[in-house]
Amino acid sequence: MGVLGALERAGHPAALVDTGRFPSEASLTQRFGDGPARWEFAFDGSRIDLADCRVAWWRRPQSFTLDPGIATDVAAWTYTECHEAMAGMWAAIDAVWVNPPALDEAAHHKPYQLAVATEVGLPIPKTVVTNDPAVARAFAEELGIERTVYKTFLASEDHWRETRILRRDELGLLDRVSLAPVIFQEYVPAEADVRVTVVGDELFPTAIRPAPGGYDVDYRMDLAGATFSATDLPLETERGLRALMERLGLVYGAIDLRRTADGDVFLEVNPAGEWRFVEERTAQPITEAMAALLMTLDGT
Repeated sequence: MGVLGALERAGHPAALVDTGRFPSEASLTQRFGDGPARWEFAFDGSRIDLADCRVAWWRRPQSFTLDPGIATDVAAWTYTECHEAMAGMWAAIDAVWVNPPALDEAAHHKPYQLAVATEVGLPIPKTVVTNDPAVARAFAEELGIERTVYKTFLASEDHWRETRILRRDELGLLDRVSLAPVIFQEYVPAEADVRVTVVGDELFPTAIRPAPGGYDVDYRMDLAGATFSATDLPLETERGLRALMERLGLVYGAIDLRRTADGDVFLEVNPAGEWRFVEERTAQPITEAMAALLMTLDGT
């Protein structure tokens, strides 16, 4: 059961608010002007009074589910109304957030991450974000095609793309960059990827090495073949990551680095990144650490 299970084992009350069930399978009622403001979320016959919530974990909120009977021409308006009611509630609840929703949303943006990483002194790859084919070609020619990788801003189950090295036979496709911006980066040869799971003040660094002859550009392509081991961070890297998290206002984050002979290079931070795949392979107590953090912030 993950974090909820750990909280339950510790005897600490907790509840899951599934925004994906609102409004078709859940209701939200907000009351103002008659004593303290109240927010009540109801689903499956249970009611949660969110005014009593002291700590909230912002964990991959799902999109709202509208009634299928709503006409297409009013669906966008209906969705916006749902968003306004829900977002206003999150901003008003007097709770300690992991992570604060507004800061979490901003920190998801990769250009912002790279700018802040640079400001706090973390090494990053040379990067160009553009929808100008000429700029993309010039960047690849400057680095060398075989030293240029490209990747997306976001990924989903329906639209997932691994990080790829640009191939010469793909140069003709660069004209399509004009349709939407792409992230182009310098390929960083590395002895390992390092995934750093940050839970409050605790850092759980893990070195990830692909299988011999495997795809070393993106370890996610072969998790089963990769090897995982707990590792240490150079003091300079640790200081930089802590400064990054503080500047972004994040309490939790999953950070990806490339480990080179000259030190660790920052790639990105996912404010809602997964950790179970790391925990299962290294036995690092990340789930328990998150549960302990939530209880500590709750004052217990």
